[in-house]
Amino acid sequence: VQLQASGGGLVQAGGSLRLSCAASGRTSSRYAMGWFRQAPGKEREFVAAISWGGGNTYYADSVKGRFTISRDNAKNTVYLQMNSLKPEDTAVYYCAAPLHPFGVGGSRVSEYDYWGQGTPVTVSS
Repeated sequence: VQLQASGGGLVQAGGSLRLSCAASGRTSSRYAMGWFRQAPGKEREFVAAISWGGGNTYYADSVKGRFTISRDNAKNTVYLQMNSLKPEDTAVYYCAAPLHPFGVGGSRVSEYDYWGQGTPVTVSS
């Protein structure tokens, strides 16, 4: 299983970015997906997750109402639309997938077995 994250960059506070995570190596539509982030000197933290069918989504309180996770199973891709970005959103963003199918998605790092390489997001004030 390979996950390729992209779409990060430098943006001013209040701006938007859309991250993408392309999955390959298995039928990705059967698996929940998650986004996490890690700022310098901090632990990796949960951002958002989406169930295998896309019907359930979950967000960290810090991004609720600003970020939206979605998936296009025909393209084996999961997206993270980030609006109203704040300097505290600055981090490397990782997409992740679990080993087992048909899950609803989780918020813990330990629930995911496959990780993308990360895409950096920098929000300037």
